[in-house]
Amino acid sequence: MPLFEEGLVRLKQKIHNKEIKASDLVDEAFTRINEVDDKVKAFLTLNEDQAKAEARKLDEQALTSDALLAGMPIGLKDNLVTKGLKTTCASRILENYDPIYDATVVEKVRAEQAITIGKLNMDEFAMGSSTENSAYAKTRNPWDTDRVPGGSSGGSAAAVAAGEVLFALGTDTGGSIRQPSAFCGVVGMKPTYGRVSRFGVVAFASSLDQVGPITRTVEDNAYLLEAISGLDAHDSTSANVAVPNYAKALTGEIKGLRVAIPKEYLGEGIDAAVKDQIKAAIRQLEALGAECEEVSLPHSQYAVPAYYIIASSEASANLARFDGVRYGVRADTNDLIEMYKKSRSEGFGDEVKRRIMLGTFALSSGYYDAYYKKAQQARTLIKQDFEKVLENHDIIVGPTTPTPAFKVGELIDDPLTMYANDLLTIPVNLAGVPAISVPCGLADGMPVGLQMIGRPFGEETLYRAAYAYEQTASFKLAPAIKGAND
Repeated sequence: MPLFEEGLVRLKQKIHNKEIKASDLVDEAFTRINEVDDKVKAFLTLNEDQAKAEARKLDEQALTSDALLAGMPIGLKDNLVTKGLKTTCASRILENYDPIYDATVVEKVRAEQAITIGKLNMDEFAMGSSTENSAYAKTRNPWDTDRVPGGSSGGSAAAVAAGEVLFALGTDTGGSIRQPSAFCGVVGMKPTYGRVSRFGVVAFASSLDQVGPITRTVEDNAYLLEAISGLDAHDSTSANVAVPNYAKALTGEIKGLRVAIPKEYLGEGIDAAVKDQIKAAIRQLEALGAECEEVSLPHSQYAVPAYYIIASSEASANLARFDGVRYGVRADTNDLIEMYKKSRSEGFGDEVKRRIMLGTFALSSGYYDAYYKKAQQARTLIKQDFEKVLENHDIIVGPTTPTPAFKVGELIDDPLTMYANDLLTIPVNLAGVPAISVPCGLADGMPVGLQMIGRPFGEETLYRAAYAYEQTASFKLAPAIKGAND
């Protein structure tokens, strides 16, 4: 793990100085995976032969390229389609799916010469908050393998925290980058909706999904987001907005930054130890010159029910394509209707079935106005709350999650409590604004995440604030999991 502690900029410098090679980084990734992944279970599919071949090719070129990510090992969440590398969405229904093209974000990281180490575990079709809903394995938190890593990008966050890859890509529909990043003590960014192309991302809820980076540091996160951002002709929802050089925002200076602290984000239901760490982080921001003020986001209380109606409704439409006809698992039967039923019954897990049924009900005749339309109206009010607060403030700050990571199996049979775990992250997706989670301390021996929320396409300001905080924070990433050589 020592090499990955260096960070992207330092590693690139070492490569150019011929102190190390791209092959050294790739070898370190697979060595670490062999040491610890039987405990963490972050990876579903490894890309070892191809990764080592790409590293050797880069070594032969002496890495004279200016590519942002040249030679750096990366893990990809298993809902990002990868040509020639199995993509399952952690579901039986896509057990043998071998895509014929790359997602745009995969093309972009490859264009910047990052090396794909493998595909990372997730909650099936990104539906969950613990990575316990995978059809193949339950990923564990590197800080304590009796606890969950969060979800749905739990494999991505755990792999970075365990030192298996330098960084990873995840997707965030209701907190699925930020929540596992908080649980695993790493940095996770959910960009503005439209900042990053969704082409080639297996859809869960199309109006909410966004791809984003999970890294060890804010600086690495800024470089990775720059690499994957930008307009894409294949995605009509990607925004034609210039992509900044995010690294230039990392000045460490936030004097005069106007910070809003929603009273709802430190109220009932937030663990006392989490509150203490967040309040300490706020004091640190004030010491750096930020101007903090309490505000209200009054419609946040409606975010969880509104989200689960909207997201489930979109999921019921998106997942209709998995019928056993065109790709994925097909049930063995001679009757067409029976084949549809059996393929979906056998291929989907319980949580996916639950959300398909909820969404289909919410969209059905006689219930659409009472549920789906009402949820969209609540979404508008939540968005307006953010707009109002961000008119007079640069960022909004609070906890990423109400509690630290919970025990494996603790909430799996209690879906309503599990859903409430995304209480603080869901409003961001409904509003379409960016947010980053940065480690800020420990509660019950487990990491706590500080969430910073910004204006649309205001990722630069978030990076500036997160970097300034990170440079002065006492928290350092040091998961307890040990490999054979630790």
